[in-house]
Amino acid sequence: MAFSGALTLTDLNDFITPSQACIKPVEQSNPAPVHDPGAASTQIQVDSSGSYYEVSPIGRTEANAKKKLQTAEISLNDCLACSGCITSAESVLITLQSHTEVLNFLSSNPAPSSPTHKIPVLSIAPQSLASLAASLSSSSARPVSLTQVLRRVRAFATRVLGFEHVFDTTFARHVALREHAREFAERRAGKDGAGKLPMLASACPGWVCYAEKTHAEMLPFISAAKSPQQVMGTLVKEWMGAKWGKAPDQVYHVTVMPCYDKKLEASRQDFYNDVYATRDVDCVITTGELDLLMREKDWDLSEPVAGELDPPASSPSDVTALPELLVHPGSSSGSYLHSLIASFIASSPVPLIHTVRTVRNADYEEHTVVDEAGTPVFRGARCYGFRNLQNVVRKVGRDAGVQVGRGAAGRVAALRRARKADAGGEERGYNYVEVMACPGGCVNGGGQLRPTAGAEKSVDAEGFARDWAESGVRVEEDGLQIQAPSAKWGDKEWTKKVEETYWRALPTPPPTPTPEEREIERAEEEKRRWADRLAVEVLYEMCRPGESPPHDGTWDVQMDERAETTRRKLFRTQYRAVESEVVGLAVKW
Repeated sequence: MAFSGALTLTDLNDFITPSQACIKPVEQSNPAPVHDPGAASTQIQVDSSGSYYEVSPIGRTEANAKKKLQTAEISLNDCLACSGCITSAESVLITLQSHTEVLNFLSSNPAPSSPTHKIPVLSIAPQSLASLAASLSSSSARPVSLTQVLRRVRAFATRVLGFEHVFDTTFARHVALREHAREFAERRAGKDGAGKLPMLASACPGWVCYAEKTHAEMLPFISAAKSPQQVMGTLVKEWMGAKWGKAPDQVYHVTVMPCYDKKLEASRQDFYNDVYATRDVDCVITTGELDLLMREKDWDLSEPVAGELDPPASSPSDVTALPELLVHPGSSSGSYLHSLIASFIASSPVPLIHTVRTVRNADYEEHTVVDEAGTPVFRGARCYGFRNLQNVVRKVGRDAGVQVGRGAAGRVAALRRARKADAGGEERGYNYVEVMACPGGCVNGGGQLRPTAGAEKSVDAEGFARDWAESGVRVEEDGLQIQAPSAKWGDKEWTKKVEETYWRALPTPPPTPTPEEREIERAEEEKRRWADRLAVEVLYEMCRPGESPPHDGTWDVQMDERAETTRRKLFRTQYRAVESEVVGLAVKW
């Protein structure tokens, strides 16, 4: 990818810069011969097909004249621990987050009759369901909905693996969005300790790592509300566990996420229960790892299961039932900005108008809410991808009077602020920014499935046909389908397909809906009301205030001081700066 031209040598610690030294480009297996220390031991040649060969210019014989090099495999540890965004201690924690660990636990978990048995629970993100559904739809003429994929994954997890409960994370997102809106209202009202405006979304752990590692001055602007994954961990370990008669350490919680950084998020000390020595989320696997797990167990996700076409329940069937696949219109990355704007408009005593403007591309939008006189009362932005994120961070810092750049970039920003102050000018900044590290948002997460293509489409990035086996690239064959190496992460067409699949199962009726669409709309509305009631029940049951909730209680209800303290502990977190382990002057380019 291209990088910002504004980055300077003093910005070396910024992990969005090019890798300072790739540690495993190719693997050299033969020992270097003894020769003049001033001469090169070997040379690397690349042929027209892109294959790497090692050539020894000294002591050359027919046997060692040219040796094809094997493609080295780079693990997640290699990428994340390479002068990048996390510490080496965190990279060790990631090794414990894999589908192999899940299998090891399930195989060693005692029977349910045993007092040491742990209840295994699986939670899957809707973006992961969309990736699986898009992959199935691309290999079949019949489209597959998120509901169908959820039912098939549930059948696999319960029948084959031994999970006792399988949920999607949209109810946890429902709760997270309400806490998010409550936090924004506190900041806007100037409540002590609530943080600063503009508020920046924190559901993306990649963005949080970026801020903690390189822009600590931005931490007061980051929302403290927990992400849907961690809210789900709180619900499973604290609320559901209590209803099952189990302590938090007697529940084993696994999540399926579209992003590798979610493994880091689950490993944070903030989400560790010191009393029971357990994490809110015990293990995180990506969409690709779930797909690999199903393949290893010979489970065909394209095969229907009984009851998969039944509509999601709109009322509780047991004490721990959750609404399935709740609709949150806006963005496929959580709809944080849109939900906040909807809450803001709903609470306004006067009519408001919401307008949207694309700034540079589809990943950078500005949203403005104005009153009847056309006066802006709210300005927000949706910013995806580090290229856009870098510009937004600088804009937010400039508007807030915070120097976010070092070296020349920082000095230029400070100079602009000084000139603006001298001129007496004032530009209204953002009130809120929804930030995601991946271009296209969560549907394009690094842990999502790559697109499948036929053998005839097996081409490189420049469009030339490639013999991947000859080039040393391993492909996975599935009938006529090949996991094409050319279909790399970030493929825009594939991201668009996953995005469309994400929204296909959600109600988007035309101006004149059919009777069937009206029924779907009514069911969704009933499910939303159930989710609102259940969220308040969860709040009161977990926080235990002195008074019972009113029948029309909402998440924004103000409880007593002890209950509010518990609420913050359960549904919010905190972030802190991470000291760098990289010395810029020691970097070799």
